[in-house]
Amino acid sequence: MLHKVVSAPINLVLKIGEKVKEEADKELYDLPTIQQKLIQLQMMYELGEIPEEAYIEKEEELLMRYEAAKRFEIEQWEQMAKKKRG
Repeated sequence: MLHKVVSAPINLVLKIGEKVKEEADKELYDLPTIQQKLIQLQMMYELGEIPEEAYIEKEEELLMRYEAAKRFEIEQWEQMAKKKRG
C-alpha cells in the first residue's frame, strides 16, 4: 500500500514525460505535420503576413526537419525489416 502511495507521483511524472516526448517526436518527425506547416508557411507568405526573409529561413528549417523525419522513417522501416527476417 505504501509503495503505491510513494510510486504514484513518480508514475505520473513518467507518463507526463512520455506524452511530452510523443508530442515532441510528432512535431519533429511526423511528416504530415511538417507538410502542413510548410503549406501554412507558404500561405502566410503569399498573403503578405510574413516577409520573404522570414519565409526563406523558416522554409529551410522545415525542409531540414522533413529530411530528418524521412531518414528517421526509413531507419524505422529498415529495423522492422531486419526483425522480420530474423
